[in-house]
Amino acid sequence: MKCPFCSSENTRVIDSRPADDNNSIRRRRMCDECGKRFTTYEKVETIPLIVIKKDNNREQYDRSKIESGILNACHKRPISAKQITDLIDDVETEIFAREEKEIPSQEIGAIVMDKIKDLDDVAYVRFASVYREFKDVNTFMSELEKMLNSRTSKK
Repeated sequence: MKCPFCSSENTRVIDSRPADDNNSIRRRRMCDECGKRFTTYEKVETIPLIVIKKDNNREQYDRSKIESGILNACHKRPISAKQITDLIDDVETEIFAREEKEIPSQEIGAIVMDKIKDLDDVAYVRFASVYREFKDVNTFMSELEKMLNSRTSKK
């Protein structure tokens, strides 16, 4: 690993431990030339994932798009940043566990809806309104009724 301070290639690992997300390794390194310390993160390389959009265009998977949609749905709701990060991690885990090279954006949206439903009802309805592209109040009310019926059947 090249030192970010002096560009020397003589560096060594002085400490390794799991990162906060438990999906990567945090390594403290020290440069043998200049003596400065720096941190690197090692993460498992996943297969590149292509998302098939509604218009059949394809683009590379981007975690920030899921994050943005969930953050918008959870805006001003009593949901912690950790809960949101955990939700995004759960969605990503499910997506990558499929080990497919391509996934339709509708499937990603369905996975997010399934996971966000258990987090917060208002966030669920907000996300559903964008994901399902409600055309009028009747389709919106239909989704609300489905949600309320599933809540009462669980009790």
